[in-house]
Amino acid sequence: MSMNYKLMRSIVYFLLIIFLIVNGKFNYGHTQKRTMVFTDVAEESGINFRHYDGRSEQHYFVETIGSGCAFIDFDDDGYLDIYLVNATDLPGSYSPVASRNALYQNNRDGTFVDVTDQAGVGDLGYGTGITSADYNNDGFVDIYITNFGANILYKNNKDGTFIDVTKFAGVENPVWSAGASFGDYDGDGFVDLYVTNYCDFKLTDHKTCQEQGVEVYCGPEEFSGIPDTLYKNNGDGTFTDVTKSAGVFNPNGKGMMAVWSDYNDDENLDLFVANDGTENFLYQNNGGGTFIDIAWIAGVENDDQGNPQGSMGVDFADYDNDGMFDLIITNFQRQLNMLYRNDGDGLFSDATFTAGLGYTLPYVSWGIGFFDFDNDSFRDLFIANGHIQDHIELYDSSTTYLQPNHLLINDKDGNFTNVSDQFYLGGLKASRGVAFGDFDNDGDIDILINNAHDRPNLLRNDLSTDYHWISIKAVGTCSNRDGIGCRIKVFGEKFISTADIRSGASYMSQNDLRVHFGLGQVEKVNQIEIRWPSGIVDVIENVTVDQILTIVEGASQK
Repeated sequence: MSMNYKLMRSIVYFLLIIFLIVNGKFNYGHTQKRTMVFTDVAEESGINFRHYDGRSEQHYFVETIGSGCAFIDFDDDGYLDIYLVNATDLPGSYSPVASRNALYQNNRDGTFVDVTDQAGVGDLGYGTGITSADYNNDGFVDIYITNFGANILYKNNKDGTFIDVTKFAGVENPVWSAGASFGDYDGDGFVDLYVTNYCDFKLTDHKTCQEQGVEVYCGPEEFSGIPDTLYKNNGDGTFTDVTKSAGVFNPNGKGMMAVWSDYNDDENLDLFVANDGTENFLYQNNGGGTFIDIAWIAGVENDDQGNPQGSMGVDFADYDNDGMFDLIITNFQRQLNMLYRNDGDGLFSDATFTAGLGYTLPYVSWGIGFFDFDNDSFRDLFIANGHIQDHIELYDSSTTYLQPNHLLINDKDGNFTNVSDQFYLGGLKASRGVAFGDFDNDGDIDILINNAHDRPNLLRNDLSTDYHWISIKAVGTCSNRDGIGCRIKVFGEKFISTADIRSGASYMSQNDLRVHFGLGQVEKVNQIEIRWPSGIVDVIENVTVDQILTIVEGASQK
């Protein structure tokens, strides 16, 4: 590519930014105030957790990526509990109390109690991510923790306790893992497990880098990647590594997060993998247990100039209510967070600028989620931000280490409006993992944020609106118990909304497995269609709004 061409592209890029600012696409919240608010209730609800990453001015590379979090109903009482992943000491750091992961049980009154010790899930390793699913179909959700080091699979004993079955199950994966996600890619009724592995880094490989004379963390470009791992569930409590035979072995990846979604609606779960500094993967399910990477063909591998990005978090959802699942990816500073609109023909179009996300260049973004914040029937966006360089202000005046999180409201016309300055979204933090779920069962989505080397935020959505909603819990019988991979359509008058049930999303985190639909002014749901991984299709008609509805596979077939 010639220098003149690159210069011309840069000029056009700059002029487009100016055009969008002038024409109001980059709205920073100067809109009519809404009667909606988030309240941070972490402390008052009993969440006394603090994330600790072992920093000591040694600047170990592993300190940069933070940890995830989860909304999970581990005791199956209908109320979401909270799991927060923690890291631990590194050479040169000495915490007075050993840091550990923590599980908080929901008391059903807006408060939580720490049950980590009783439950037996207080791993002391250098934790990164979490995903959960009922991998053995016994009716209770299990927990998988990724680490800098060996990972852990906790099997739910169905009595409020868990047991470490990692070695028996064969999913230890003793490298540096980041995200993980369960999905039944072969449709056998048991969820399989994909684990993203980051860089080939050990503490003995430690080195520091320099920026304008300032000692800083080295980036992923200083280390080689390692292949991710796909584990097939054998249905007997064990898993088999099928990475190579399934066609997803790629030693060049630096995986941060993976999300399962049937993006082309062919009834086979596909997989998107966000890589940090290398090309992203979009593994299309061929059926028969194999995949092919079509990210380049689909237009989601690199940016529009063919350059790999520092991708972190990812989500799939139908943000424009056209029935097709669109893709959002968070990226590093000076790289836009990318929004790809699903064209419905196996390809995606870059909608980043036209949708109003062109403002994100100064930020380093991590956790991400499409969710209907205000229940108006269109999915909005929440983005968690925070730099990796704790001394960035010493040599770069364009950004900061601690950064605000962002809330973007869906304008219902394919665009988003940044309303972040209207709400408290956690303050200035180095945010990382984010999970979404309705922990108080009041019909709106709350947000859990795990902040690097800091206390978490639990943002309760204190929504004031006349809009309606419905949440759906799926219970599989022929399919996997959690209904992971189900496609659900909700029909109202002049209204259709589509969503998937999935495990693992955002950035190294886990959302509520119940699927939430904002309904706007729809006062009755005419029909709910749920297509199960088994191929069974249930249709429920004339459904009351403003409720959490449980649908058992095959219920409408009787």
